[in-house]
Amino acid sequence: MEAKLPSRIYEALERAGPRIRQLNQVHAQLLVSGSNLKLSILTKFLIFACNAGSIGYTRRILYSITNPDSYLFSSLIKSCSKQHLSLDALLFYRHMITSLVPPSNYAFTAVLKSCAELSNSKTGRIIHGQTVICGYCFDRYVQAALISLYSKCRDLHIARKVFDEMPERTIVAWNSMISGYEQNGLANEAIELFYHMRELGVEFDTATLVAVLSACSQIGAVELGISVHELINERGLKLNVVIGTALINMYAVSGNLAKSKEVFDEMKERNVVTWTAMISCYARNGYGREAVDLFNLMRIEGPPPNRITFVAVLSACAHAGLVQQGRQALTIMTRDYGFAPETEHHVSMVDMLGRAGYVNEGFQYIKDMYPIEPSAAVWTALLGACKMHKNLDIGIQVADHLMDVEPENPGHYVLLSNVFALAGQMDKVEKVRNKMIRKGLKKQVGYSTIEVDGKMYLFSMGDKSHSETGLIYGFLDELMTKIGGCGYVAVPETVMHELEEEEREYAVRYHSEKLAVAYGMLKTVGGTGVIRIVKNLRMCEDCHLAMKFISGFSQREIVVRDKFRFHHFKSGSCSCGDYW
Repeated sequence: MEAKLPSRIYEALERAGPRIRQLNQVHAQLLVSGSNLKLSILTKFLIFACNAGSIGYTRRILYSITNPDSYLFSSLIKSCSKQHLSLDALLFYRHMITSLVPPSNYAFTAVLKSCAELSNSKTGRIIHGQTVICGYCFDRYVQAALISLYSKCRDLHIARKVFDEMPERTIVAWNSMISGYEQNGLANEAIELFYHMRELGVEFDTATLVAVLSACSQIGAVELGISVHELINERGLKLNVVIGTALINMYAVSGNLAKSKEVFDEMKERNVVTWTAMISCYARNGYGREAVDLFNLMRIEGPPPNRITFVAVLSACAHAGLVQQGRQALTIMTRDYGFAPETEHHVSMVDMLGRAGYVNEGFQYIKDMYPIEPSAAVWTALLGACKMHKNLDIGIQVADHLMDVEPENPGHYVLLSNVFALAGQMDKVEKVRNKMIRKGLKKQVGYSTIEVDGKMYLFSMGDKSHSETGLIYGFLDELMTKIGGCGYVAVPETVMHELEEEEREYAVRYHSEKLAVAYGMLKTVGGTGVIRIVKNLRMCEDCHLAMKFISGFSQREIVVRDKFRFHHFKSGSCSCGDYW
């Protein structure tokens, strides 16, 4: 049929490509020649129009066709999906169904991908049902798309059910399931599935390794992360932007700044995400000046920074007390790149001013944000500074605003009680505690994890669930006695910060990071390696002081990654310089 079409129309269509003005001219030729009735040429024409971004024009032509076939619809849906035009993909799919045209496996795969991008679980479930009716529910490509859909929609039990029922799992399916776990914060499950994949002899690809490295980053599984890096080297895989950035992040969250820099320097190609990852690595490890220097180099040699880059730079300045550099970075962001400050930038600026002791200026900064409504994170940053600098007057005002924004967040009440405790107003500490009890609020439980012999162990304050609890507590007691002989004295203020009566028995000495470091040292007696701990909350002052003494007494380096940054304890001092 196509052979009978005038060759000039084919040639004109090829020359036009995805350019709307030229396609309009071809459309006129189609109408004049009568070729508009031939689906093969129309399909090609519509794909070009869709790729040109003219969806309205594409839709008008499609609706004028009286006999569209499955290939035409599948091509349009796939084209929209590739261009991230997810809503349009769904509209074309709906038109396909109402036109009584049976969907193909390609159409199902593409439209499910669009549902995943929109996190549209409701529509995705309906389409899942239609795959069963049409006999494609066991198609391996459709099943991989279903796994991705349910993972994006946080329905991981359904995603795993689809995965387990697959008669033949493609690498795409394995990657979708591993990524689904990792992206939903279930790093251990992602790593466990990767191990299972390796046991079955399934060949991995770059996407697999990136997902596993991201999972390692979540929980600080350094040993596995290093083994993945070794796999990359063994297979001779190219250190491209995606893998390189994943490695930088993995080493960064384990506190291994030198390895992050080594990977960064080895990369032949770096994009804005790579540069930002390295700047953030410096920032979280307390190397503020290095972060600023790298940012300045990026402006000269690298791609233009984006909004997230400036978040990393401002965070670096906040953690290193570089107030002048932080102000300059904000000016550069707005003046040179035209970015208006967003919540993350405001949080970093207030945090930077507050940490440096400019509490009043930080308060004024928030007032000057009007008409933008300050977020809870902005107020929390300033309240933390009020606690740090014992500024009760502003602290109470800030707390009032914070309670208005997030009245049910127990962390705010705990922080306010700390401010009162530091000011010696214990009667008000009791009032805050009673208010929490009336509201049924409980503070977030702190926990720490440590990796020993490739296995992760979790500890919480006063935790006695470990099989070797007696040994751990006995070793920690000995350790605390020894550093006490070296001059360590518990910080008494920390005790007052514990609001729950039953917790006071374990206050100070048995915090989770102390139990974790005791276990790490117990299992590596006579060892010289770095002890790495991940904590979900900010370290308290007493634990910070104790870690300095322990590192000096044992001559072991201890790296603690808390909620906000890394602390590298070595020979009795911390990389943060006690500015945290």
